[in-house]
Order: sequence, then structure tokens, then C-alpha cells
Amino acid sequence: MGITLAMIGMGLMIGLAGTGSAVGLVISGSSVIGALKKKPESLGLLLGMASPPATQGLYGFVCYIIYSQILTPEITVFQGSIALGAGLAVGIACLVSAIYQGIVCANGIAAFGSGYDVVGQTFILAAFPEFYAILSLIVAILMKGLIK
Repeated sequence: MGITLAMIGMGLMIGLAGTGSAVGLVISGSSVIGALKKKPESLGLLLGMASPPATQGLYGFVCYIIYSQILTPEITVFQGSIALGAGLAVGIACLVSAIYQGIVCANGIAAFGSGYDVVGQTFILAAFPEFYAILSLIVAILMKGLIK
């Protein structure tokens, strides 16, 4: 039973985090297409502005690597429950933060395409939802310390 809980948690941490990154990147990337119509020479900068939602998927992958070490036939229900809790924490936080970070980035990209110099401000505002994804990663790492 413990290994089943752990596997569900690991699936959630990678699946939800990756889904959030994919959706966030579609949101911000779609704005790049519109901005390129007005500023085709800015592709590199616009790609940089669209990329922040990609990190949440990486956080889910890092957690998967960290928790894959506990997968043994002897894993207890308690240990599997910790992995499930970590998977829920990382998966949900990364899913939501990546999507809303994509929206922040998309608005900054649209403003930049309209002629406003908002690149720095966009990155600062995009860091706010990122903080909660990082916080979930830290909590998952700390939770792993509970597994003996």
C-alpha cells in the first residue's frame, strides 16, 4: 500500500507541475506571436519573457528524482503518505503558479509589443507566483527528511 501511495504522489508531482508549465507556456507564448507582429526584431527578448512558467515543471521533476530513492518493496504506508502529500503540495502549487505566471508574462509581452518598456517589471511580477512553487519544492524536500 505504501508504494502505491508514493507512486500516486510522484505521478501528481510530475504530472500536475508539467501540465501547469505547459499551459503557462502556451499562454505566454501566444502573446509572443502577437508582439512579434509589431516588433519582429525582439524574438530573443520575447522568448525570455515567455519562459518563466517552464521552471515549475522542472521543480516537479526534481521532486520526482528526490522521492524516487524511497521506492522499495519495504516502503511503509506512512512513508508513502509523505510522498503523496509532497506530490499534492508540489503538483498543485506548481500547476496554479505556472498558469498565473503565464498570464503575468503574457500581459507584459503584450505591453512590450505595444511599445511600453516593461521588461524588468514583468520579470519582477512573474517572480511572485514563482515564489510559491519554490516554497512547495522546499517543503517537499523538508518532508523527505521525515522518511527514515
